[in-house]
Amino acid sequence: MGGGAVTVAKNAMEIFKILEKSNCRECGEKTCLAFAGAVFCGTRRINACPRICSATLAQFVTPDAGQSEKENDLDVYIAELKQQVTQLDFSSSAVRIGGKFWSDVLQVKILGKHFGVRKNGRFLTDLHLIPWVVIPLLQYVLHCKGVQVAGQWISYRELPGGREKHALFKKRGEDVLRDLADKYPDFFDDVLHMFDGKVVDKQFEADVSVVLRPFPLVPMMICYWKADEGLASSLNIFFDTSAGDNIGADSAFSLGTGLVQMFEKLATHHGF
Repeated sequence: MGGGAVTVAKNAMEIFKILEKSNCRECGEKTCLAFAGAVFCGTRRINACPRICSATLAQFVTPDAGQSEKENDLDVYIAELKQQVTQLDFSSSAVRIGGKFWSDVLQVKILGKHFGVRKNGRFLTDLHLIPWVVIPLLQYVLHCKGVQVAGQWISYRELPGGREKHALFKKRGEDVLRDLADKYPDFFDDVLHMFDGKVVDKQFEADVSVVLRPFPLVPMMICYWKADEGLASSLNIFFDTSAGDNIGADSAFSLGTGLVQMFEKLATHHGF
């Protein structure tokens, strides 16, 4: 699971893996495997296990959980991350993550826009931050190793630990972004203008290559190939090779799909 990013359980075995496996029966089920199956089916909640820590519990949202339950799980996890951030030495952390420190504020840029967090955990930003961006942001602040950007691009699949979720990343991230680029001719121009992106020399023979910088040491490159002579359009998202150390595959998944979700909402409400 790595990095602590929120994960949607795809089957009962993913839930079983995070349990103690002692078959203590304190939850009321005969075995931990039976409990995992009940959680996945939606007849039990994962917090009914008395031996699971809150940090591990907050990593999982089951497919059948109600919206309010999902939101509660996310709120708990975000609160825990914020608490951990407030314990950091902000001065040294600012150097490590490519941010700034002033007064009691740790400041970092998200897509070119300022974001700050105070020692009391309060956010200072004009950005509308959705959970799927806030969580990898806080993970970045906590765990970024400060490895400098190498300028070498790899796919999500090539990130350490990225292979297992590659298909889901393509479905929830790259495919949705491709459809937006197909539908809105000015999509990339608007993204560049709104999120401080830049056009770079065409990579991998793409028609468009755009680099965004969600966090200072985590650039993302979007490459788009237009439909041509019976071939469908395609789009890929690439990360710098340093992303494995600075954000990790799980947080990169949440970040990439979270940004796409944000772009999709902007397109739906404002038509770019």
